[in-house]
Amino acid sequence: MTALAERLLARGRPLAILGIAGAQGSGKSTLAQAVRDRIGARGVPCALLSIDDLYLTRAERETLAARVHPLLRTRGVPGTHDVALGRRIIDTLARGEATALPRFDKSADDRMPPERWTSAPAGTRLLILEGWCVGARPQADAALAPPVNALEAQEDRDGRWRAHVNAALAGDYRAFFARIDAVAFLAAPDFGVVERWRGEQEDGLRARGGAGVMNPAQIARFIQHYERLTRHMLADMPGRADLTIRLRADRSVAAISPLPSPSGI
Repeated sequence: MTALAERLLARGRPLAILGIAGAQGSGKSTLAQAVRDRIGARGVPCALLSIDDLYLTRAERETLAARVHPLLRTRGVPGTHDVALGRRIIDTLARGEATALPRFDKSADDRMPPERWTSAPAGTRLLILEGWCVGARPQADAALAPPVNALEAQEDRDGRWRAHVNAALAGDYRAFFARIDAVAFLAAPDFGVVERWRGEQEDGLRARGGAGVMNPAQIARFIQHYERLTRHMLADMPGRADLTIRLRADRSVAAISPLPSPSGI
């Protein structure tokens, strides 16, 4: 992964953007932090942005839920991020300027106030953008018709929610993800392991005394919001990611598959 970042930096552009994608609990944040620390230790100004920190505020999602579909109240799927804010951050960094980076408090389910945001330094050369849906492409319209789980079958009977998510991917998110220079994909062995991985994340939060920790029933419902796109990415991303890291159920690495890049990375 560090080698991929170094190849991007070797292009000599003012700002290189490395995307890291993968299902919940796959280790994206840990990997992103390791790459940032290793590149930063060599004196290269780096910044790390999670797409989770771009979530719309709770009030904005309440408005979206009332206007479009109640399921959009729940953070996570495309359509629940402030993509315009993400693009402004990239534009600012590309100009060589310092910029504030938003933070989202998952325990409060809301964006932190600006005084608690972090910052990216002036002259940042590498931005690492990590998140579960980073680089995702929309599905074909025909694929949206059959529900993939009970949540879709019972709470999105007419398909409005999943159609809105898909349209967001085809619109603002496509332009946002197009700014990424290379994508690394952490491929779970299957979707079935995601519930266990998410449960382990919640156990960690519980051990640290975090607020808003979900119980097993809440986790099972929550991950259904992500199931459709996670399954789609597991099928689609390995064929086009610049680097695919296939994981076992214990998150150990089963295989690494670099793809030749037409852009010459």
